[in-house]
Amino acid sequence: MNKQISSTHSKLVLSSITLAVLTMMNQAAAQQLESGMQRIEVTGSSIKRLATGMALPVSTIKADEFTKRGMTSLADIMMALPQSNSLAPSNAGSGTNINLRGLGVNRTLVLLNGRRLANEAIADGYANLDVIPMSSLLRVEILRDGASSIYGSDAIGGVVNFITKSSVEGGSVTAQYVQPEKSGGGDEQRLSATFGKGNLATDGWNIYGTIDGRQRSRLAARDRAELSSNELLASIGRSPTLGSGGYASPANFTTATNKNAANPYYKTGCAAPYSIQGAKNTCIIDNNEYGTALHETRQLTFYARGTKQISDDHTLSLDYMRGESTIISARNPTQSVTAKGMPARVPAGSKWYPGGTGGVPAVAGLKGEPLTVTWSVADLGLASNKDVQLNQRLALVDEGKIGEWDYKGGLVYGHSGRKNYYNGGYVNGTGLNNGLASGVLNPFGLQDEAGKSYLRDISVDGQLNRDSTSTFAGIDATASRTLMQLPGGSLAMAVGVDIHRDTTEDTRLPITNEVSYANASSSHGEGARNVSALYAELDIPISKQLTVNLAARDDYFSDFGNTFNPKASFRYEPSKTLMLRGSANTGFRAPTLFDRYGYRLPGANGNTAAKWDDPTLCPGGKPGVAGSGTAVAGAVASEVCNVALPKQTGSNDQLTPETSRGWTLGMVVEPVKNLTVSLDYWNIRMKDMLANLPEQAYFQDPVKYKDLFVRNPDGSLAYIKNVTMNLGGQKTAGIDLTATYALPRMDIGEFNFQLDGTYLTQFDNQLEKDGPYVSNVGRFGLASNGTTSNFPIITYRWKHTLKMNWKRGDWSSQLTQNYNSHYEDQNLVAAEYQREIKPYSVWNLTGTYSGFKNISIVAGITNMFDENPPVTNHSGYTFGYLSSAASPIGRSYNLRMTYNF
Repeated sequence: MNKQISSTHSKLVLSSITLAVLTMMNQAAAQQLESGMQRIEVTGSSIKRLATGMALPVSTIKADEFTKRGMTSLADIMMALPQSNSLAPSNAGSGTNINLRGLGVNRTLVLLNGRRLANEAIADGYANLDVIPMSSLLRVEILRDGASSIYGSDAIGGVVNFITKSSVEGGSVTAQYVQPEKSGGGDEQRLSATFGKGNLATDGWNIYGTIDGRQRSRLAARDRAELSSNELLASIGRSPTLGSGGYASPANFTTATNKNAANPYYKTGCAAPYSIQGAKNTCIIDNNEYGTALHETRQLTFYARGTKQISDDHTLSLDYMRGESTIISARNPTQSVTAKGMPARVPAGSKWYPGGTGGVPAVAGLKGEPLTVTWSVADLGLASNKDVQLNQRLALVDEGKIGEWDYKGGLVYGHSGRKNYYNGGYVNGTGLNNGLASGVLNPFGLQDEAGKSYLRDISVDGQLNRDSTSTFAGIDATASRTLMQLPGGSLAMAVGVDIHRDTTEDTRLPITNEVSYANASSSHGEGARNVSALYAELDIPISKQLTVNLAARDDYFSDFGNTFNPKASFRYEPSKTLMLRGSANTGFRAPTLFDRYGYRLPGANGNTAAKWDDPTLCPGGKPGVAGSGTAVAGAVASEVCNVALPKQTGSNDQLTPETSRGWTLGMVVEPVKNLTVSLDYWNIRMKDMLANLPEQAYFQDPVKYKDLFVRNPDGSLAYIKNVTMNLGGQKTAGIDLTATYALPRMDIGEFNFQLDGTYLTQFDNQLEKDGPYVSNVGRFGLASNGTTSNFPIITYRWKHTLKMNWKRGDWSSQLTQNYNSHYEDQNLVAAEYQREIKPYSVWNLTGTYSGFKNISIVAGITNMFDENPPVTNHSGYTFGYLSSAASPIGRSYNLRMTYNF
């Protein structure tokens, strides 16, 4: 059982050294037994060995696989992994991350050449993969069992190690283009160049560098209007015309005595394309006009590596990585919300008052009383933010052999910065409301020249609103050797030390107080943590058939004290066609620096991701079903019913670490020639899970969570408290299946097949300590695991990737299927609309020709059968389809050409 230990740090050192002394061993005799075969260090162990000898389940994806499958980004790789529940980066402001086992991105450890990167700068709990240069990679290794004693006990979900090329001679240039079949955006372009010089074997040195640029254009919702048409949304119980009185252009309005929203243009159909008719005499914004299916993205990455062969047994290398990722995220136009206590109000003296000189139609019953408007400023167009992340890392590595010891030491420094700008369509909130009060702005139509000029004067476009930084600085050393021979081979040992410091600083600038539409407030948070660890590993070949591996890690956290986490694994090979393996471990994850030391604000600093009914001011409906309640007397329905409600997020200084236990048991078998099958059962248990309560929990049981609905003295909702908390536990388990088969060689070419899948047997969440566990397998449940997105994790019962390869001479091709099984929809809708989401399958085909001198050409079709993303009634998905799990692009064509010189 994983536990914190209150012993002194000297006891930590003593315990680890004792383990090391008792287990002294490693690779002297092994070199003879391996008869010259190269030993390598595989992710999951610090002891060099043959790659075929692994007791731990490790998946490897080679770089040429990226090419064969027409991949343009690491996001493509992560989404295709059956063990990954990563969200599609279509709307993720933080970039691409990986979520092994669905346990949350904070529980998947990402490494570059076996060492950590500086984390994404705001949340400071995971790495943004978009900053890693794809063209520099040799392979990706995924350690599928968690809580690594070698790399860190916080890797509860597993480890993903991106391994770069060790050296490059010559050069290459690659260009790639992706074009969707349907019109609109979503097209991609990628260009990379690599050049290296020097041969380690003959020259004793090598230096190379690679630069990689990629961009994707914005895909608007209207470019795929069929995916979110009013008819489709109505068929799943989410008709947009059921909404009333929200922000629109022309504006809806209420008065002090009449809280029922109305619109002067309702009878004439509102004003396409900006709005459509809603319910109860109101207009609503047309999400198909303003919505974004895929945000615009750009990445520019660079990697350089220099290696010097000092002697046959001594190598020194220095590498530098620089990755810049930019996301232009768009949202509905600026809205006229209350700013510094001043409401958005139109006085009777404004020429734009209904029935006035501005030509706005008169509204029966108005007697010159001021109008409070909910206005979406169509003249400004989309409101967009530019998010720029810059991640740099410098690593100096010394490795070699001294006597009988293999050693490796590293010094690494990483710096991650993230800046957010108002890119377009944002204005000063107080200025906007002043413009309404003075009559210069028209909330019921497009602006005249005076109004346009005024909007330009109050614009904040281009200004920085958030500046965040995180750093990682560390030193590590590992030594391994063999001292004696056992019946099964060489007894091998490794010992290591890891010392690092993490820092974070996050500042929302004062300008955020002026831009009321963004619903953010100026804030500042900062923190730091020092971690020192000793670890040891013992590899015991008890017999030719049985090898046991023992490892342990003792960490000291400057803010949480000591924790000791062991790990054990075995490999048993009773015959050449059968291998059994298994492992067990404990894990420990401290709160991220953001979760513990990030900003804390007294009030709301955001809105809920989905629309809900305020349980006090819009009661009477079905729990959790937005729009089913009725506003109480005196409340504005458009403010309390079927609406995004104010929410408070941020850090919590009362958080404590979470712990875990995990184990795996598996087999690898070759039942017939050329067929290999592996089955691995995995099981993970967590306690005191660090996460936010999922939104639906509040509204499905508002009595239970009454204390988290913070109200103003007048009874209105101030905010829902949704800060990070220590929740209950989580139980998750499943089976990984991999099968590979190669047909005998034929005249028409070589054929091989591979199936890689995961079957989920358990995914239970406990929202409070000692509370009941709720199953989330194959359904939208109350899963909450600290992810950075408001979208829930979708826990498929079965997920697989199937690959079929053919090669003959200079020609080759690959057909790939990515498959997700069916599951229950969220179903927080009327009973007649409750449904099950069907299985989702996408087929991709690529072909490669390398018959031209120095040139390789790859052409392919993605989503061959033009499958639409699955439809969902989950209220967090504005457009009614699973943008977090599938792409809305549809069928697309890609062409890639590489020239080598």
